[in-house]
Amino acid sequence: MHGFFLLHASHTHGKKHSADARAFSFIKILNLMQDMSYPPQMLFVENVVGFEVSDTHDQLLEVLSSLNFNTQEFILSPLQFGVPYSRPRYFCLAKREPMRFRNASVNNKLLQTPMCLSMTLNSTSQGSDHQTEEELEPVCKPIKDFLVKEADGGTRNESVLQAYMVPVNLIERWGNAMDIVYPESKRCCCFTKSYYRYVKGTGSLLATSENIKWVPEEKLQVSSLKELGLRYFTPREVANFHSFPSSFYFPDHISLKQQYAMLGNSLSIAVVGPLLCYLFAEA
Repeated sequence: MHGFFLLHASHTHGKKHSADARAFSFIKILNLMQDMSYPPQMLFVENVVGFEVSDTHDQLLEVLSSLNFNTQEFILSPLQFGVPYSRPRYFCLAKREPMRFRNASVNNKLLQTPMCLSMTLNSTSQGSDHQTEEELEPVCKPIKDFLVKEADGGTRNESVLQAYMVPVNLIERWGNAMDIVYPESKRCCCFTKSYYRYVKGTGSLLATSENIKWVPEEKLQVSSLKELGLRYFTPREVANFHSFPSSFYFPDHISLKQQYAMLGNSLSIAVVGPLLCYLFAEA
């Protein structure tokens, strides 16, 4: 059985690059790999977009090359897999000689399309080397497909969802900075670990009113925003955007803040699943 490493590289795309303390553990692993009698045969690395232009990234490729790894790099988002969730991430897949990738023609390249992963991917993944979010949205499922389903008895559990309504004072202060989506929308912003605690730049908010339509090109007045019935997405809904299985749940002792924090640092199964299948596939 071949050894396998799954590495989450700390955010190193800022000005400090490898000097950032968050990169130390990652660089330590790279150094240790060079001294191993039996290095791993396969490697999977994930990071935020921007890592690909850091000096830590350069060190990664240098070490992998010295250990006779072939690499294939990707920048992919759930949008490319039919999920209405904008979360682009950097991925590096590596196989050590004599192992081969099924599509060796893209070795040592950075791709922004999942086309080479499998010829069986649906039409969402088929396209040019780089597709804009506007091009991907029409083929994504609507957000309503990822919302909490109706409670037992056929009525929505309004008492539960009420806890996720956005307070009026936050709407008055941050209304124009909010990313607002509707159940029919086919895109929402990336949820961060600070979602639910802050509203600016932490993820989208859902408009629940059926009487008002949001027009992205026009900034609604605060009075109109109050009528949208804005609420946060629940942890279960955020998990749905990450393509977690329906059987997934948090233990009762995990607080709401902790749930959002862990989800904000999580991976998209819709993206990682095909990547891992491709990595483990024999040439």
